[in-house]
Amino acid sequence: MNIKDFMLLVFNVCLTVIGQLLLKQGMINVGRIGSFKSAIPMLIQAMLNPFVIGGIGVYGFTMMIWLVILSRVKLSVAYPMISLGYVLSILFAWLLFKEQVPRARVIGAITICVGVYLIASSD
Repeated sequence: MNIKDFMLLVFNVCLTVIGQLLLKQGMINVGRIGSFKSAIPMLIQAMLNPFVIGGIGVYGFTMMIWLVILSRVKLSVAYPMISLGYVLSILFAWLLFKEQVPRARVIGAITICVGVYLIASSD
């Protein structure tokens, strides 16, 4: 995999994480969906939330980038790289939403990074 393809993959992962952050902020604004009875009205409210709309928009854009990536990179290399999003989402959940990150989750994130390195370097 060349550097341009790698950078495109990293860009796609970062945008995917931004989409998740926007969706999370939107749902913080909407509130916890506690029951099936309240789910439909709250989901409608969520679909009207600017953060949720933005998150969905970012996801749509990442889908187009993903198609470009699939045209250029082996699926067996490209798809595992998406797991870097897990690592970034843990980091940003901790930084932005003040979520607790237990040691086991940090070890898991490090393991993912090692796995992604092995996959990327094996091509």
